[in-house]
This record gives sequence, C-alpha cells and structure tokens, in this order.
Amino acid sequence: MRYCKPFYYDTFRCLAGDCPDTCCAGWQIYIDDESLEKYEQEEGPFGSRLANSIDWEEGAFYQDAGRCAFLNEENLCDLQQELGEDGLCETCRRYPRHVEEFDGLRELSLSLSCPEAARMLLTCREPERFVRWETEEEEDSFEEDEMDYLLFTRLEDAREVMLQILGNRGIPVEKRMKLVLELAEGLQDCMDEDRSYDMDGVVDRYRNAEEGTELPDSDEPRSDVQVSELYASAQQVLKRYEICCREFPVFHKMEHLRPEWGLMLDDMWDTLYASGPEQYEKICRTFHDFCEGSSENHALRQQTGERLMTEFIYTYFCGAVYDEEIAVKVRFAVFSTRWIQELVMYRFTRNNGRLSMEDVIEMSWKYAREIEHSDINLGILEEVLNSNNL
Repeated sequence: MRYCKPFYYDTFRCLAGDCPDTCCAGWQIYIDDESLEKYEQEEGPFGSRLANSIDWEEGAFYQDAGRCAFLNEENLCDLQQELGEDGLCETCRRYPRHVEEFDGLRELSLSLSCPEAARMLLTCREPERFVRWETEEEEDSFEEDEMDYLLFTRLEDAREVMLQILGNRGIPVEKRMKLVLELAEGLQDCMDEDRSYDMDGVVDRYRNAEEGTELPDSDEPRSDVQVSELYASAQQVLKRYEICCREFPVFHKMEHLRPEWGLMLDDMWDTLYASGPEQYEKICRTFHDFCEGSSENHALRQQTGERLMTEFIYTYFCGAVYDEEIAVKVRFAVFSTRWIQELVMYRFTRNNGRLSMEDVIEMSWKYAREIEHSDINLGILEEVLNSNNL
C-alpha cells in the first residue's frame, strides 16, 4: 500500500477547549457500526444517556440547537471524558484527519475546516512538500472496473505538474492559478473528445512552467470560472466585480449549516458589492495599498492563495478518476480560493483597514465548514461548475 501526506501532518494536535470554535456543532455526526454496538452495550447512568442521545435509525448523535448532545458548556466532549479517546466514534476520532482512498494508495490530509489545521496550513511559509512511503500492508479489494488505472496515472502526473506550478513563487499567484486551470481545461477537452491519448502531451506543455522558461499561451479557459487579479488595473477590478456578482447567488442556493454564515454573507454583499463597481474598486485599492504596504503583507496574500490552491488540488483533483470531471475539480479550487480571498477583504473592510493572520485563518475555516462539509452544498457547487451556470 502506498501512502502520501503533507509534511506537517503528524504535528497536528487538537486544541480542545482552547479552540476558537468546535467541531461538535453545525453538522450531523454519524456513528460507525462498531461504535454503535459498543454504545448499545454501555450500562449504568451513562449507558442510559447514550441510549437517549443517539438516533439509532440514522446512526447519528442527536443535536440540541445544532450542538452534539455530548458537547458541554466548555465545548468539551462528555463522551470522551467518560469513556476516553477510545470511546469516540470513528468520525470524532479521525477529524480533522481526512483520507482519500484509491486502489493501492491512501492520501492523508487535514481538513481546512478545523481552525488549528487551517492555522498550520496557512502560517507555513515554505512551499508544500509531501511525504510518501510504502508498506507491505495488503491492499483493499477494489473491483476491476471501479478505477481506470491509466487515467489515474495521468491524473497523478498532471497533479504533480500543477503542484509544481503552484509552488513556483517566481510567478504571481493569479498567473499560477490561471495556468493550472488552463491545464485542467485542456485535459477535460481530451476526455470529452475521447482523446485520452493526448493528455500526456497537454501535461508536458505545462511541465516546464518555471521562472525563466517559456510558458504556454495564456488563452482564456472555456469555463466561466475565471481567474481575475484583484487590483492589477481598473479593467481587472471591474472584471472581478462582475465575476463575484455573477457567482454570489450560488451561496443562497446552498444550505447554511450555521445561521451566522447566512448573516455574514448578507453583510458581505452590502459591504462589498451592493454599492456598485466604483465602491468595490475603492475597497480593492485600499486593500491593495495594505497588501503592498510591506513585503510581509504582500507575501501573506501570495502565499495564502498558493497554500489554498495547493490544498484543494491535492485533496480533490485525483478524485476525477471516478467521475471524469477533471476541470470541475480545478474550477472548485479556483472558486474556493477566490471566495476566501473575498471573505478576507470583507473582514479587512469591516475591521476598518486592519487585518491579522487570525482573520485570514478564520475566514478560511468558516468557508470550508459551510462548503466542504455539506454534501448538498458540494453537489450544488459541482452542478453549477460543471454546467457553467454561474
């Protein structure tokens, strides 16, 4: 069995009661069969509490006002305090650790929705690195027609090139995002036109996209999901404003896992977009002056975009082996990175021109919690990204 993980993966430690939020509220927590059986056998007063706190038909913990039945006022887990860490169900024991499984390969990551995982991801200044190793562990049984091995190999090669491009800090982050999106659109064309044999050639065009080498022609991708610089010029700002106004309604089609998310979206619209493109341009210019006011702020903006794109590409891209939606995976990364950037600018504006790294981290995990942890929301976004109906 092959394994892969980010180099910082093993250093994660849960903040428990010191966490600025809780992973035990806002979404339904499903329980694995083994844990259900163990809870059913628990006796005494706590066994009675377990019996009354679980929806046995759904296999999930009941919630009270959106909070798990075992989450106490100190945002700590009564179940863990009573039964120890081994008493936690698999969902609670694993989070924020995430596993993507392919035939003969397990890829490990930390979910951006966890505040501490988001901090680890976004405060790391060095380019992303991955640790790979193999074990003699017997591989899980996969049906032969469940995964196209040749396609997966090509996707792995393409992702490696994408990650190299995203890690090239000699190129502005918007340019890197655009190159990765163009590469994905080219691969999707090959797939749609039954020219999978041309995919290697498409990848090779972008393999040497490094500083000082000739880059591929930068044509606009056929997707409506575009990369626009935040403040390169008045024309770019207007373009970004139009993109945001076109995309923003998709958030109101989604379910809101927490009421405060919907309230923040409404305030974000009023703050950034409702007054028109001229006001949006003023906000962008003010934010630009802040970002360019110091080398540290400039690096923060560039590296935030780099780290977010890398995280989304690493986590989702190779999943296209199952649905062949190659371009959608990168459109999702671009869409999510841009909207986290917009959330950060919104926070900057509401803070009257102040911004901290904690603000960037908070906007990132709040976005991820609402989007990545709802199958409904992921489905809605995938549908609009696939149909270009944004």
